[in-house]
Amino acid sequence: MNLVVNTDLSTLVRLYMITISTCYCVMLLLHSYRVESYSCKMAGNDKRLYKLITNDGNELQALSPPQTYIGSPVSGTLTVGPNSMPVVFVRSVSTSSGAYASDQPHLCNTINKKILFHLISTLNTAFHPDYDFTDAKSDEFSREPSLNWTMSSVKSNLSAALGDSYSLFEQQLWSAIEEEIQLKECEIYSYNPDLDSDPYGEEGTLWSFNYFFYNKKLKRILFFTCRAISNHLSTGDDDRDDDQDGDDDFMEDMELG
Repeated sequence: MNLVVNTDLSTLVRLYMITISTCYCVMLLLHSYRVESYSCKMAGNDKRLYKLITNDGNELQALSPPQTYIGSPVSGTLTVGPNSMPVVFVRSVSTSSGAYASDQPHLCNTINKKILFHLISTLNTAFHPDYDFTDAKSDEFSREPSLNWTMSSVKSNLSAALGDSYSLFEQQLWSAIEEEIQLKECEIYSYNPDLDSDPYGEEGTLWSFNYFFYNKKLKRILFFTCRAISNHLSTGDDDRDDDQDGDDDFMEDMELG
């Protein structure tokens, strides 16, 4: 798995975050916001990982229900693209605590081992050398029901943290992603681990997302990840200062160019 350098995408995402850096909610800080494209060509230790994943057990592995619609107060059957199986989801009811619950199970999607390998390899490359996801299981991943659902989930999270500032760049962000990965041709997955495996599982993290846009024809995965941490519990002030210094240099270079 190799990072594919896309200057336009990198510049847009960075300019986006620089512009909104003074607009974030006082309760939240956005960290680890990244949109990166990876080639599915094997590199480094990928062959060993591929053998480890594919040599044992059934070809199809069970996925967890999508996080974007667990507890959604709607019901019906959703068909995702021409090559996808139907996803059946059930009406949920609100409990006294405000959470959603359901007395019916979700019909889970499955994933073949080759795609599971690509997802795990992407995580290993993206978070190297701090984390190793070799032991990640299929039930830590989900198949997202549609592009619209995923975009709405991203919008909900980022708008909660950034308010109207997100809408200023929403169209440009997704246009750049579309140009890189051809969204309508993608299968969309997410990574939703337990706290012990979560690279964003430290104290103060309020929410995070990890989306994979997999284009089989292009043999490429676009990885979109972000987390929000509590401003009051943040221990990353030094890192934020370093990021700000880098952003100032970046803006100076843009002005000089």
